[in-house]
Formats: sequence, structure tokens, C-alpha cells
Amino acid sequence: MLKYQQTATEIEAYIEQHALQQGDKLPVLEQLIRQFQVSKTTMTKALELLERKGIIFQVRGSGIFVRKTNRKGYIKLFSTQGFKQNLVDHDIASNVLTFELIPCPDEIAQNVGSSPGEMVYYIKRIRYIDGNILCLEESYYRQAIVPYLNREIIEQSIFEYLETALGLNIGFSDMYMHVGKLTASIAGHLKLETGDPGLTIETVFHLTNGRPFDYSVITYHYEHSQFVVQANGLYL
Repeated sequence: MLKYQQTATEIEAYIEQHALQQGDKLPVLEQLIRQFQVSKTTMTKALELLERKGIIFQVRGSGIFVRKTNRKGYIKLFSTQGFKQNLVDHDIASNVLTFELIPCPDEIAQNVGSSPGEMVYYIKRIRYIDGNILCLEESYYRQAIVPYLNREIIEQSIFEYLETALGLNIGFSDMYMHVGKLTASIAGHLKLETGDPGLTIETVFHLTNGRPFDYSVITYHYEHSQFVVQANGLYL
């Protein structure tokens, strides 16, 4: 994790520890620099990251303020964080259906920028929120970038493992969303009826250096999933 990312994480923890709410003001920039013992450049980048994540907002001449969603249980659509970090106030669990190391299928290789036949970890699992089915998730992790996974890791938070144990810096993602009717197979996994509605999101995750490392397809249970989009500077 880069220094500014670590600093951003520490500021998030500070916000949580002090139970700061929407509109509460953070210390001024100079005080934050002293408090977290970083350079002005590092702190500026950390604040920019937090602003992109929707954690804070900055008002020129007025200061830095907390920006938080008031509704619990909503998934941030445009976040590169895993469910564990996205839904910290909820019990998130996984049931692993498939876990194997396979040659990358051609159609998947096109999405993650790998060579056909490159080895990938294929993971298929059901994710639960507070005991209810949240989604069906199928993921392909490039072994060249993620050299080791096991069942214990994938039953928890894979992204947390990548950042803390492997030291990978997760950067950005490309998402492709569509709403359609569930196939019999997917409906069966979600305990729904064939033809029920489902939101499917295909995501290619990249490291901060631009290298794609994971391609995931997630289909959400329409009764147990809620989403929030925190927009910055949108104009109509």
C-alpha cells in the first residue's frame, strides 16, 4: 500500500473512531499533516483519494468536511473495495462452490489482458449479507499477479488479503452493467425463480500501475441488494 493510501485509510479510521457525521469538519490541512506525520504532497493525495471515494468533501476557504451515506446496507457501486470493507456494519459470509486453477478461457483472457492459456484462479461463490443471499460471484484472478490463493482466503475477503498479505495496490475498475431475467442455473443459486429480474455487473479490476488482475461477474439477488452512487461534480 502506498503512503498516501495508508494515510487515507488512517483518516477513515479516525472518522469512524470519532463517530463523525455528515457535515462534521475535519482539522485543517496543516494540522492533519502534523497529526498523521506526512508530507503536504502525501496528505493532499490522501484527501483527493477520500474525496473520490465519497468519504469527504472539500470547500475552498472553508475546510474539509465528512461526507457519509446515511443509509446502512447500501453497496457503493463505483468502489474498488470488497464487500467486507463496503458493508462494515453487516455480517458478510461466503459459500465457495468452485475453486480451481485453470487455463484462462479465451473470452476471459480478452477481459483481463492475459494470454490465452495463462493460468487463473477460478472462483465461484455465493455471498451472504446478514444470513441472506446477496449475490452469485464468479471471478478469475491472474496467477501471474496473484500467485497464491486458498479456500480459507476466499471464504473471507480476497481484496483484504491482496492488499495486506501480498502488498498489491488496487487502483481502478471498469464496470459493465445490465439488467435481465435470470437463467435457471443462476436463479437456482440465488434461490429465486427462473425469469426473475437480476442486476449483473461485469468488472475488470486493475492495480494502480494499470495491470488488470481480476475479472468478476456478479449477479445480485434483487430482494437483498441496494446500491448507492456518490457522484462528484456532475453537470447536466
